[in-house]
Amino acid sequence: MRTALQILWPAFVAAGVMELLVFAHVDPADVHTLAGAPVELSRQAVYTLSFFGFWAVCTAACAASAWLQQQRSGSADDGP
Repeated sequence: MRTALQILWPAFVAAGVMELLVFAHVDPADVHTLAGAPVELSRQAVYTLSFFGFWAVCTAACAASAWLQQQRSGSADDGP
């Protein structure tokens, strides 16, 4: 449980910062799909889905870092 929280909490904070930075410059009403059609969601829905997307990406990055750290501490080679 502790490892999960060590991964999820920094990812949550990073996702919040990403949300602030992105939507300081992007209006959710101007978001379009890859096909060029406007997204038919409310602003709040765009904010929410974006936050969870950012959180997922940040969680993957934190989990990869935790995994790499675990692999390094478990290896016999203590060199740089």
